[in-house]
Amino acid sequence: MPLVRVIDRDGSERELDAPNGATLMEPLRDMDDGVAAICGGMCSCATCHVYVDAEWVAKLPAPMSDERDMLGDLTSRRENSRLSCQVLLNDALSGVRVTIAPEE
Repeated sequence: MPLVRVIDRDGSERELDAPNGATLMEPLRDMDDGVAAICGGMCSCATCHVYVDAEWVAKLPAPMSDERDMLGDLTSRRENSRLSCQVLLNDALSGVRVTIAPEE
């Protein structure tokens, strides 16, 4: 079961377990004050926006064009921005560290 380290909008760091094959969005949506994930993971709202720590960016698959388009509309976008609904968790990503982006 992959471990996800997440920094919430208050700056507190938490560790969450997630099943293999789940999207990163799922444990972040289930936590108190996590991501809203309004579209439920359909890559159509960007309310699951996170910043991936630099050491993990290259370990993730590159974003697809629809994710890049959604991220391009965000004023809080950074080079390490991802939509957590588009990141599938597996054992190789255990320990991934992300920061929940500000709401827009």
